[in-house]
Amino acid sequence: MSATGTAAPPAPPATRRIAGVGLATASGVAVAVQSRINGELGVRLADGIAAAVVSFGLGLLILLVLVPATPGGRRGLAALRSTLRDGSLRPWQCLGGVCGAFLVATQGLTIGTLGVAVFTVAVVAGQSGSSLLVDRAGVGPAGPQPVTPNRLVGAVLTVLAVVLAVGDRLGDPAALALALLPLAAGVGIAWQQAVNGRVRAAATSAMTATLINFTVGTAALLLTLAVEVAVRGRPAGRFPSEFWLYLGGPIGIVFIALAAAIVRFTGVLLLGLATIAGQIVGAVLLDVALPTRASHPGPATLLGAALTLVAVLVAALRPPLSRAGRSPSP
Repeated sequence: MSATGTAAPPAPPATRRIAGVGLATASGVAVAVQSRINGELGVRLADGIAAAVVSFGLGLLILLVLVPATPGGRRGLAALRSTLRDGSLRPWQCLGGVCGAFLVATQGLTIGTLGVAVFTVAVVAGQSGSSLLVDRAGVGPAGPQPVTPNRLVGAVLTVLAVVLAVGDRLGDPAALALALLPLAAGVGIAWQQAVNGRVRAAATSAMTATLINFTVGTAALLLTLAVEVAVRGRPAGRFPSEFWLYLGGPIGIVFIALAAAIVRFTGVLLLGLATIAGQIVGAVLLDVALPTRASHPGPATLLGAALTLVAVLVAALRPPLSRAGRSPSP
């Protein structure tokens, strides 16, 4: 409240956008940690799909307890039902969890071979281009976002940065073929963030949107696992005893909830680029502090991480004011 007793004005859009970028960057670091966790779990279980089911399933169990137990969660579920009934939210806009499930599955399937850094470059390549198209089409809650020079340069710089960061691995044909899976997952991430933002706006609750995401994703993964078991039999691995290998789901809750909450301030592309910056920084830190056989950190990796941060800043900058005194949103 101000001194006159009136409510303080809301934060200006630029402040919300900057805060959103900071939160998205932090969530990107968490995604890098989640990738390492789910990748290791996939190795232990000898099945990336089974690891994804465990990760998504644990997250869903937490949300099934948490969301109905909170007043905001219950209101969100009621609002979501209402918007689905009146048609203001389409059923297909609730399917973002399918893309999240595919991403988590690719973590378990490929990280053990590719490493976090190569996995990240493949995701980035798909996510950056897809974000431009999703923003331009107005799929997210912020509506259509123009493909300004800043946005285009930021997306291109991001791809160049991650290619530089993992350039020594890109000459391996087997790694490139396997990287097609996270590449496809990256394409889906942008669409997932956009439609999850729509669900969040309809439900007025990020946690409700996250519950829908995990419900849809878990269902898709269980169906996939059932088909896999019918064709190939049960996974040969065993459940590990280390508790930290089961934290992928809770980390995913934080990431999905944050993305659903802030995409309306940042747009899909800027949200994606900030998340990518966090992923690159997190991947570098993991590869340096906890190296694996697939990890090869070096000066090029550090330079690529720095260039990624520059790319996010470029995309976040507003273009110069027009003669009318207005500038399009970046």
